[in-house]
Amino acid sequence: MLRGLSMARGLTGGCHGMQRMMICLMVLAGASHSISSAQDAAGMPARALQFLEVTQNEDGSWTRSDAVGITGIVTTSLLRSGLAPEHPVVARGLGFLVGQQQPDGGIHAPASRHRNYETCIALTALSVAGRDGRYQRQIGQAEKFLRGLQWDEGEGVESTDGAYGGAGYDSKQRPDMSNTQYFVEALKAAGVEDDDPAMQRVLVFISRAQNLESEHNQLPYAGTVNDGGFIYTPAKGGESKAGLTKSGGHRSYGSITYAGLKSLIYAGLEADDKRVVAATKWIRTNYTLTENPGMGQQGLFYYFQTFAKTMHVLGEDQFEDGAGERHDWRSELTTRLGQLQQPNGSWINPADRWYEGDPNLVTAYCLIALHYCE
Repeated sequence: MLRGLSMARGLTGGCHGMQRMMICLMVLAGASHSISSAQDAAGMPARALQFLEVTQNEDGSWTRSDAVGITGIVTTSLLRSGLAPEHPVVARGLGFLVGQQQPDGGIHAPASRHRNYETCIALTALSVAGRDGRYQRQIGQAEKFLRGLQWDEGEGVESTDGAYGGAGYDSKQRPDMSNTQYFVEALKAAGVEDDDPAMQRVLVFISRAQNLESEHNQLPYAGTVNDGGFIYTPAKGGESKAGLTKSGGHRSYGSITYAGLKSLIYAGLEADDKRVVAATKWIRTNYTLTENPGMGQQGLFYYFQTFAKTMHVLGEDQFEDGAGERHDWRSELTTRLGQLQQPNGSWINPADRWYEGDPNLVTAYCLIALHYCE
């Protein structure tokens, strides 16, 4: 993989102005057919890197200067792919993120309404880049900021409330499992232990987002579906982006169930915990790489990267589905991504929801997924 990345760097490194524009046009040009799965897996990240190098803005961001979250995910994806923090493209991305840190420690655009989301992602990127401690101060400040956004007594939320312990886009928007999974990842990246009060509070929220009635979830809807999957949020009566079941329950769906299972494990639960067992059973029953279960093609690439992270945490090389068929999930996911990569090296989702019409974001998701397939 690293040989392929080095080759791509040589194709575009050191280009500026008109040269850079011409290379960008050549890279972005190409037929609409997808890359054949027969092409070698090592070539996928090389082509993706080439694409992301020419789409980076002069200030180090991707897509827009106020899209701090997208820049954080892209920067993380390049680091996960083996590029050093000193690589010019990565260094510009990291410099942009550091420059977005606000006086209160948050790392986000000044007028952002996604302060938790952006800070979590930026903190994680700095953690991956700064294993030698170079970003310790920025990470510490960001961690303190994130702790202040968690929905708890500080926001006047009682422990019996479905919002308790979670994280939303910021402290004024209700918490949800997508933002909460990034919150948990950021806490772990900052070195927060499982027994930390913030991690224990977030476990309360995660447990209540699961369709599993137990001593950990006594909310009114908990037993309506009871299949072990996860919904978008247990706050304000609950919501699933996959809608309601015929019985009126909140339907579990793929990307958020993988996010929930991963978060349970990151929060310190063992494999034999009933919540982990139930969620693992759900993903066995609904194992697929053709769609985001329950959502079709919507959120497909977010699903792929969350799938890969969760499978990696589970530690099973061969994953057995509900029908007893064993899957080499790494090989299957790599093949699937190969089928979907565009000739210009990017990935994009025609079902444009949750920003998956942005090739910078989607390409970063795929690079992260490929990292966990190694």
